[in-house]
Amino acid sequence: MHTPPLSRRAVLAAGTAATTLTALPVLQGTARAAESTDGPASAAYRWRNAVMGGTGFVTGILFHPSVRGLAYARTDIGGAYRWDDRTARWTPLTDHLGWDDWNLLGVEAMAVDPAHPDRLYLALGTYTQPWAGNGAVLRSEDRGATWARTDLTVRLGANEDGRGTGERLLVDPRDSDTLWLGTRHDGLLKSTDRGATWAPATGFPATPSATGQGVTLLVAAGRALYAGWGDGDGTTPNLYRTTDGTTWQAVPGQPGGTAARVPIRAAHDRCAHRLYVTYADAPGPNGQTDGSVHRLCLLSGRWTDVTPVEPGGTTDGEGPADTFGYGGVAVDARRPGTLVVSTNNRWAAQDTVFRSTDGGRTWRSLKDTAVLDVSETPYLNWGADAPKFGWWIQTVAVDPYDSRNVLYGTGATVYGTRDLTHWAPRIRGLEETSVRQLISPPTGTAHLISGNGDVGVMYHESLTASPARGMATDPVFGSATGLAQAAAKPSYVVRTGWGDHGNGAFSTDGGQTWSPFPAQPALASDAPGPIAVNADGSVLLWVFVHWDGTRYPAHRSADNGATWTEVPTFPKGATPVADPADPARFYAYDTDTGSLLASTDGGLTFTARATGLPSGDTQFKLVAAPGRTGDLWLSTKGNGLYRSTDGGAAFTKVDSCRASYTLGFGKAADGTDYPAVYQVGSTGTVTAVHRSDDGAKTWTRINDDAHQWGWTGETITGDPRVYGRVYLATNGRGVQYGEPA
Repeated sequence: MHTPPLSRRAVLAAGTAATTLTALPVLQGTARAAESTDGPASAAYRWRNAVMGGTGFVTGILFHPSVRGLAYARTDIGGAYRWDDRTARWTPLTDHLGWDDWNLLGVEAMAVDPAHPDRLYLALGTYTQPWAGNGAVLRSEDRGATWARTDLTVRLGANEDGRGTGERLLVDPRDSDTLWLGTRHDGLLKSTDRGATWAPATGFPATPSATGQGVTLLVAAGRALYAGWGDGDGTTPNLYRTTDGTTWQAVPGQPGGTAARVPIRAAHDRCAHRLYVTYADAPGPNGQTDGSVHRLCLLSGRWTDVTPVEPGGTTDGEGPADTFGYGGVAVDARRPGTLVVSTNNRWAAQDTVFRSTDGGRTWRSLKDTAVLDVSETPYLNWGADAPKFGWWIQTVAVDPYDSRNVLYGTGATVYGTRDLTHWAPRIRGLEETSVRQLISPPTGTAHLISGNGDVGVMYHESLTASPARGMATDPVFGSATGLAQAAAKPSYVVRTGWGDHGNGAFSTDGGQTWSPFPAQPALASDAPGPIAVNADGSVLLWVFVHWDGTRYPAHRSADNGATWTEVPTFPKGATPVADPADPARFYAYDTDTGSLLASTDGGLTFTARATGLPSGDTQFKLVAAPGRTGDLWLSTKGNGLYRSTDGGAAFTKVDSCRASYTLGFGKAADGTDYPAVYQVGSTGTVTAVHRSDDGAKTWTRINDDAHQWGWTGETITGDPRVYGRVYLATNGRGVQYGEPA
């Protein structure tokens, strides 16, 4: 669903030694920034989310079995959350993870201890590729308010295929000190000291592969433990069991067949002594075309196929094939034989949640009678379409204290019901957007316009409510690739992105309504990239970059997108930057050669100016200071920050910071004439969010150790109308905005 940060960084050192990491209990609110010994002064800031309402894949929901109203959720790239019925809100639990720990914002699995209600465990790690670093386990004795951490020697993959399976983490019901962790490529791990140290579990017979799914689920049923195995080929076991914690054996009579069958999730009905398991032909969330639901009687060992609807065929005898797998499963703790299961990857008829009250003999589709209310998160209307009951439903949960309180996660939200009929997003406090572009307009009703992964562009008339207009339409985008505003004509805004009915659009009312470009280059549909508009809105420069990284020539339009002409002198793939005061000027930074190119003829031609600057990284970022001609700032990551005041003829390195990843501007402080400068970077060893009120001579750290959000290197901008307010893009925690406390 989400792409990883483009800056590949090693994350964690291998090892099993436990380290303690304490998160401040105030995760949203006022906090004093912690000062590092070699860092700048700090200022108290209040940080909050600009509300969108979910927008990401919720891969797991877990009600606590012994505490009424307590639940937890995990996401593929946006951390973990705790639900409290009293406030009807999710609280983020992993915002304290910092820049070097960006890979830990993906939650592979979570576990609670039924015997100790305040204990919570998280298995973290977003990718298993070598550049991502190893995973970690967080352990809490206070429901996630504070944490102890153990770094692992293996990698976890919370944003890879199979991320909706599980849970892969389990507290042994026979001994609260014993934990089990299933991995994708390193088999089954075991801890006997409540997660402080881990070692391979002895006696587990399945052999992991470098490319498979490994352990897909762990579930306790009485005193037995079950482990799903995702690397089978249809002839090998996919479900194992141990009754002594040492010897594991294949469960007799388990579903097999000629094709691979992946156990997705399992749930134990302790009152009826049954185990329910959902299966699919692929781990999902994509790629599933077949699936089933099976029931195991724990007393007799008998298996029964209780699949609600067999995948296959068509919905109307003529349309597309109705293919899908099965995903979530949850039982009613107080009513034997009552359970729910979800379909997954069902596009023809759309996914649903089935409910049975007789152990799976008969089923009712809850979608068929559902009344959906998405008024709190209008983007779920997906443009002109009606809201969907869901897709990518790989987790479903039933409140153990209220059978009619059911939740399920989708690729964009959490839906909940209290009566099995009326459903609405239950998403307050949970924000998982991967943000790509930010604009804070100098005029108009909105202080923020955002370009995002998966949910396109949003116009934020309020920062405390999901945008009333939902996603920008005409056309609707999946992910936005470009967003720009004419500096001297802020009513004119353009956007680009991945869309089915066009890849570029313009607005003449500041981003409230949109119209598609009258025409677009042929490259646009396969490689939409960033776009720039000059100061008066008369010229557009559109760059094309394929998803695989292939870069193409830029194209120019001087008639609002009616015609386009290639600009051969523009460096392929570079991000165009318009001069905010001179309509004839554009700039581009060629990261291949380390040179700044400029145009003084409205983007018709570009010539090299400054050379010999840092090169080799396409994520270096060039920005122009507002209201000035030729005042350029270049962030080159660990190479530092550079500035030019002559339109790129020469650059001077800024000595006040060691590293700069992204930079933006906001309203100047009282008594100063230069805009406030905001930066994600470092003055010493700590990468943090900073503000400068004196043109980058000195910096003040404005975030704190409880508010770090992993990787924040995409974009940052201040508010031109409110001094001190800053908007920060995160890769999985939405738009964070801070204001001086």
